[in-house]
Amino acid sequence: MAIEFRNETDQSRYAMYVDGNLVSVADYRINGDSIAFPHTYTVPTFRGKGYAADVVGFAIDDVEENSARRVVPMCWYVGKWFDEHPDRAGLLTR
Repeated sequence: MAIEFRNETDQSRYAMYVDGNLVSVADYRINGDSIAFPHTYTVPTFRGKGYAADVVGFAIDDVEENSARRVVPMCWYVGKWFDEHPDRAGLLTR
């Protein structure tokens, strides 16, 4: 199984592909020194495999490693992800 993560800047989303198939995305909007995540989606046939958590984890890692932006978790799933990863709460902003 080949897994690939991408920051698709032209579509303002982080995407996860498995064997070349798009399985999950985390949309984002940049506003100055913050990045908001308003929507996370997993293709229905791929749900229940943890792909949403994987793509959100990749997105948060990328934001932390490659910018000084703070995260606004507008999507309930991204908020839940931070609840499950309290060690990453330092990246949050309102």
